[in-house]
Amino acid sequence: MASIEQDRWSRVKGRLRSSVGEDVYSSWFARMDLESVQSESVQMSVPTRFLKSWIQAHYAERVLSCWQAEMPDVHRVDLTVRTAMRAVAPAKDAAVAADAKRLERDNRPPSELRATATAPVSANHEALGGSPLDPRLTFASFVLGKSNTLAHAAARQVAEGRRGDPVMFNPLYIHAGVGLGKTHLLQAVTWAGNSGTERKVLYLTAEKFMYGFVAALKTQTALAFKEALRGIDVLVIDDLQFLQGKSTQAEFCHTLNALIDAGRQVVIAADRPPSDLESLDDRVRSRLAGGLVVEMGSLGEDLRLGILKSRVAAARAHHATFDVPAPVLDYLAKAITHNGRDLEGAVNRLLAHSKLNATNVTLEMAEREVRDLIRPQDPKRIKIEDIQRVVARQYNVSRSDLLSSRRTANVVRPRQVAMYLAKTLTLRSLPEIGRRFGGRDHTTVLHAVRKIEALVGKDIALNDEVEGLKRQLQDQG
Repeated sequence: MASIEQDRWSRVKGRLRSSVGEDVYSSWFARMDLESVQSESVQMSVPTRFLKSWIQAHYAERVLSCWQAEMPDVHRVDLTVRTAMRAVAPAKDAAVAADAKRLERDNRPPSELRATATAPVSANHEALGGSPLDPRLTFASFVLGKSNTLAHAAARQVAEGRRGDPVMFNPLYIHAGVGLGKTHLLQAVTWAGNSGTERKVLYLTAEKFMYGFVAALKTQTALAFKEALRGIDVLVIDDLQFLQGKSTQAEFCHTLNALIDAGRQVVIAADRPPSDLESLDDRVRSRLAGGLVVEMGSLGEDLRLGILKSRVAAARAHHATFDVPAPVLDYLAKAITHNGRDLEGAVNRLLAHSKLNATNVTLEMAEREVRDLIRPQDPKRIKIEDIQRVVARQYNVSRSDLLSSRRTANVVRPRQVAMYLAKTLTLRSLPEIGRRFGGRDHTTVLHAVRKIEALVGKDIALNDEVEGLKRQLQDQG
């Protein structure tokens, strides 16, 4: 090639390096070669198809503008793959093909590698009738913190088990609020468990379970549906709080019992503990509570910062120039406290704003873009057990007295106060409150609530007691 063209190419490479930065240049352009220069077009080559598609998708305009700065008449840059355009001796075909595959693999960003590795697992899982899996939700991408360490350890224990191993805790029941990582852990168990060949791990949302059961009833294939489920080694059910319908719940209960009795593993997630799943049958609640019940708490600031760093790193795999300065990450970790999805949404907004407007991420931009994600801290949910404990201590009775059938005055009044507080400070229904107070009827709870409501309006001492109890319960949250 003429030295003049090589000189031009050297200058273009210098412009490209200055434009995208040294890291991006070495990752994507270091092995790009000049093949020929025509009057209005330039032909260049790279060693792999993946590099070609990546550069065309993300940097085509940048490469063209660098050439036009050197040669204004150039209107097109053609990119080809060297291994496809150069003749290779037959004896070397296999070696070159292996090199090409290795180069393609080495230059592929983490998400591309992940998608390739998980494709067969996903296909096999969907063939079993499972709910769709997200390839991003693996143990490798799960960020650990104080609030989720136990849940993560239990999930790993399940995922690493082998067929025939004794089941340590069954079912494993994980509960947490929205966006705290339940689904991530359940899908991670599914990915890891299905990566081998010896176990079948099936992930289903409660909605998918209901749909499958109803569809099987309509097509008179319910028996086959039941047998298929009971042949699973690890059944993973997400969002159990949405399981509705007596017949569906009965079938779920039978499936749960059959799997557990056969030594198969069951993993379940919901947004509340088993005792608070009011719509579920008592037998189901009892069986769920009999395993290991783990709560994933709210995200601490250190964990939120870790999640943000993880999401920025994942975004950088596709957008190499994307960067979020440390002060911005610190600000987001302090300001966005609600859940992990809000944190991911914040990173996506910064990425979009940075790319679409070709600007760097700044603290001022972050404050403007995520303003609506900064929510007031929700008060901690007060539990009926907390109310019973605090009331029992206040009135010098035991919690078992409150749940008992005793009708003496020193127990009746505290019990009524506790029921009143349960109705005013929680979202539990009257039947659920009655059930949690020794299996009482909802009319008994309604009578207690109305009785205390009437008394606090005219009894100043009782009003002060009730308000004091409310403060204790709210302060401890």
